[in-house]
Amino acid sequence: MSYSAPTETMRHTLEFTAGLGELTRCPPFQDLSADLIDGILEQAGKFAGGVFAPLNRVGDMQGCLLENGIVRSPSGFASAYRELVEAGWNCVSGSPDFGGMGMPYVMQIAIQEMMTAANMAFSLCPMLTQGAIEALTTHGTDQQRALYLPNLISGEWSGTMNLTEPQAGSDVGALRTKAEPQPDGTYRIKGQKIYITWGEHECSSNIIHLVLARLPGAPAGTKGISLFLVPKFLVKEDGTLGPRNDVKCVSIEHKLGIHASPTCTMSFGDSDECVGYLIGEENRGMACMFTMMNNARIAVGLQGVAIGDRAYQQALAYARDRVQSKTLTGADQSARIIEHPDVRRMLLTINDKVEACRALVYGTARAVDSAHHHPDADVRAASQGLADLLTPVAKAHSTDIGVEMTSMAIQVFGGMGYVEETGVAQHLRDSRIAPIYEGTNGIQALDLVGRKLNMDGGKHWKRLFSEMRQFTADLPSSGPLAALEPYLDDGVEALQTAAVNLFGSDEEEILDTAAGATPFLRMFGVIFGGYLLAVEAKAAKALLEKGEGNPSFLEAKLNTAQFYAEQIMPQGTALLGPITRGAATLYAISEEQFAA
Repeated sequence: MSYSAPTETMRHTLEFTAGLGELTRCPPFQDLSADLIDGILEQAGKFAGGVFAPLNRVGDMQGCLLENGIVRSPSGFASAYRELVEAGWNCVSGSPDFGGMGMPYVMQIAIQEMMTAANMAFSLCPMLTQGAIEALTTHGTDQQRALYLPNLISGEWSGTMNLTEPQAGSDVGALRTKAEPQPDGTYRIKGQKIYITWGEHECSSNIIHLVLARLPGAPAGTKGISLFLVPKFLVKEDGTLGPRNDVKCVSIEHKLGIHASPTCTMSFGDSDECVGYLIGEENRGMACMFTMMNNARIAVGLQGVAIGDRAYQQALAYARDRVQSKTLTGADQSARIIEHPDVRRMLLTINDKVEACRALVYGTARAVDSAHHHPDADVRAASQGLADLLTPVAKAHSTDIGVEMTSMAIQVFGGMGYVEETGVAQHLRDSRIAPIYEGTNGIQALDLVGRKLNMDGGKHWKRLFSEMRQFTADLPSSGPLAALEPYLDDGVEALQTAAVNLFGSDEEEILDTAAGATPFLRMFGVIFGGYLLAVEAKAAKALLEKGEGNPSFLEAKLNTAQFYAEQIMPQGTALLGPITRGAATLYAISEEQFAA
């Protein structure tokens, strides 16, 4: 159950899908050389495999324990967290002004993939901290940034996101947590939040909760929500810790997976003394929180990639070792199961879908980097539009694939995959939460068709699809890349037709639009993923022609793109029918008939 970071594949994706080389020409990243990137990936991979991975099974078996309001993590977690902080892996994209390395966000994503694949439950702690850092960096005051960011970036302190309440899940506007203004400019927070990831633990010396609450007289719904910073321990002006704040964990959930990640019910203000500090403007909390949520949605999409890759590594190792039956040709009377066509199909499917989703998530992260740092204002605006468009696809499609591919990995193992000690069953249990939290995948699909397609008159998806068409048209007419052209052409045509069908739908068509949302997101993920693999294959072909790189690896890249184009892309193209059929069949039977 060891983990080895796929650094060669990650590096290829960073260079040719995420355009890291081009990104390093932006002023903040000009000192980021190829050798430095390689060194960072190598060392982060060693850390993930050597420190986080050995605790994955331990954490799953032991889980967390709540004792007198304190959550005890599994054996070894606190010391491993300390190693993470000391090694500097908590948030490499943090601003140098506050002690960070100032790396591109896409480098943070690559490192986060390694930590997540090694130990998904553990990785959630730094993942949420990174989101809190982004929210404070963007919306905090100078004083708040100076006081909180250094310790959050280092990992000395961790961060959380507090949205959900018993009556307010996806409908965040129904929350009831209150914030009462005080004469000294602080607020008294009172309420309860549920499903708070790493809401209480002993790994970091302080926990900085970002909490959505409602001010007196605030407008109803999401327009009346504000965001507050609520530390576990109050922080003095000199940055040292003061007394314990009036916030505590009252219970932890018993879950299907991610047992080592404490999912807490948090109580604020039991004694009416919970101190909070406003972040951003009053009644603008959702806008502030969306900064953190969008960061987290990309990172959750990454979980699908990471957990799928970890399951693939174990399935591949098992298939190479397990002897069962003879080959269909009879040439080998005691063949390893990797020789059987169906096992090869499963392994290739897992690998190729995971690689496509990695390219999707890294590409989304790169768009975020360009939106923040590119010197050209027009490029920044276009990049932000692309990041907005791709974020729901990266989150939802990648996490769906993560669940499906971990399930397929169990199938490679056969009966042994269903037995817990092989470890692969844990990946399926762990992966299942990812399509649910940070906005269910159904909501991501509605966001894609209801908001992102219509954003700025649809210019962002139109530009993207035009680039995909041009790439396809420029493919050579012979050789391995030529084999990709008909599948890409059909896929982009279907994607364009579906987008036009859904774009600009009016109120009378809202049910039809909603009915097509999930299959459209799936189509987008499948087709765009095939395009990205083709981009990587084209780069691999160019390197082969120059005599550069690892020939075996580069040839595999060409084969990956071809298998995906022939075996997987047609499944996305075929979704055009379900996308355009509308909602009639969904409502053709009455509610009572569901039970018939």
